[in-house]
Amino acid sequence: MKETKLALSDEILMQIEKPARYIGGEVNMTVKDPDKVKIRFCMCFPDVYEVGMSHLGIQIIYDELNLRDDVYCERVYSPWPDLDKIMRDKKIPLFALESQQPVRDFDFLGITLQYEMCYTNVLQVLDLSGIPLLSSERKEGDTLVIGGGPCVYNPEPIADFFDMFYIGEAETRYYELFDLYNSMKDAGRSRDEFLHEAGKIPGIYVPKFYDVTYNEDGTINEFAPKYSDLPKTIRREVVTDMSNTFYPETPLLPNIQVVQDRVVLEIMRGCIRGCRFCQAGWIYRPTRERSIEFLKEKARKMLDSTGQDEITLSSLSSSDYSHIQEIVTWLVEEYGKKHVNVALPSLRIDAFSLDVMSKVQDISKSSLTFAPEGGTQRMRDAINKGLTKENIINGATMAFRGGWNKVKLYFMLGQPTETLADAEGIGELANDIAVAFYEIPVEERQKRVNITVSTSFFVPKPFTPFQWSPMATIPEYNEHRTALSEKIKSVINARSIRYMWHDSETSQLEGVLARGDRKISKVLLSVYKKGAIFDAWNEYFDYSKWEEAFAENNIDMDFYLYRERTKDEIFPWDFLDVGVSKKFLWREWERAQEPVVTPNCRQKCSGCGCKVFGGGVCYESQN
Repeated sequence: MKETKLALSDEILMQIEKPARYIGGEVNMTVKDPDKVKIRFCMCFPDVYEVGMSHLGIQIIYDELNLRDDVYCERVYSPWPDLDKIMRDKKIPLFALESQQPVRDFDFLGITLQYEMCYTNVLQVLDLSGIPLLSSERKEGDTLVIGGGPCVYNPEPIADFFDMFYIGEAETRYYELFDLYNSMKDAGRSRDEFLHEAGKIPGIYVPKFYDVTYNEDGTINEFAPKYSDLPKTIRREVVTDMSNTFYPETPLLPNIQVVQDRVVLEIMRGCIRGCRFCQAGWIYRPTRERSIEFLKEKARKMLDSTGQDEITLSSLSSSDYSHIQEIVTWLVEEYGKKHVNVALPSLRIDAFSLDVMSKVQDISKSSLTFAPEGGTQRMRDAINKGLTKENIINGATMAFRGGWNKVKLYFMLGQPTETLADAEGIGELANDIAVAFYEIPVEERQKRVNITVSTSFFVPKPFTPFQWSPMATIPEYNEHRTALSEKIKSVINARSIRYMWHDSETSQLEGVLARGDRKISKVLLSVYKKGAIFDAWNEYFDYSKWEEAFAENNIDMDFYLYRERTKDEIFPWDFLDVGVSKKFLWREWERAQEPVVTPNCRQKCSGCGCKVFGGGVCYESQN
């Protein structure tokens, strides 16, 4: 195979920041001859290399697709603004890292959508690739653009830019989609004919074949397929056997330091808890665990093939994995002597295991992170967090006695039913944790405690009980943030507490993009033409451009943000079936108002609907 020629000249590489982002050639990179495969698939994370290379989902898909001899899966990330400008000035087409060849020459461009603020980067990738931005303007031979990831659980705000969406977990249907593509291409069938047939594959949604009509008040009247042979409802794809599926054994090793520069071992998917604000907790149900044998095998092979000195156990709630102590003990005993650190994120403070944590933390006792999310018991009950103050204080005290003295606490402000007293309760809880530290005899603890309180602005998301909720306004959020800030300053341990908060304008925009409909595509197109990219990065986010784009398209942000939805309103995402029923989510919305806690899935099945998938925690008692 001939040597790959870099798409960027040495002169350009010398001009830009971190040129290693664009040269490929990473350890464990898949190399194939592009001329000897039938399907070329370019996997895109629409953000900078350091962020995209940290994402496990792309590693899984990359490995899965490249197992097929007739498919070559390559990668592309969003060029940083310095290279973006050069590529536009010199008319250099966006290229894939592996072959360094233009993305527009590929059969498929698969874009993972992990957060709403990356949407303008999707348009950047299409634009630099020379692929028409609007799917309606693409012709025969143009690259097929497919979207996946958590944001496709409301694909409507970006529907105009995608040919299709994959709804659910990528391990189940890509091979079927490729077989269809090969057969229809060999038969000389058209682009639209392929898309029509693809729309019949479970989990595949082709927006151009669905019509939406609106009521006079702007809400949706009807959402329906144009053809009778396409499904009215599309159910997400779910892997039921997590120990007999694709998982990378030789993950890519980045050229430069990335956000998460370590081996990632996914121990389970889903969450038993049912926090009412958490979209991931609902769209990834039911909880499905990987076997100990599977995890040991993959850990060995990944660590051996990468030489990494850290492995992180990935899940939504690591301490809910039923064999957490066993896998941690094995990793420490097997790799501790080889100086491999084990990271254990996603802890619940009530399930804090000092024995487990003492094994995975090094001598420096780095900070522990917990997410109570609400400052008062009433608030935690409303969001169904399932944590009491006693749980929190006891967990923190155990940590302090174990040698930790740095604690990060995450909360959300502006959640449904929140009062000023609830906001101030966050400061009181932080102070109570500090008190618990200083009540420990000085010889049994560090000299001083450092508590960081961090608040984000609550954003209602699809397929959560709070999807009906209005979002708090910026003045309301600021009022609660100020009340909390003043409370922290007034408590006796104020010097031990630091307060950080999230930008409110970004959150407002995220709120529109999260629950928007197809009309929002016009705004995205307008704001991109104004130069908006990398909106997830504070240094590039320009709220004024977005305000102008909404005004130019006569679209009112308030309609999407501050309206409480009625029980029977048709949402833009109602044509999707994630397993959890809308009836159940409404019941949870009502319980939030009371507020009443719903037991977690292992305590009692609440009948959310996810038994339809036939596996996971729903059937544990039968095994």
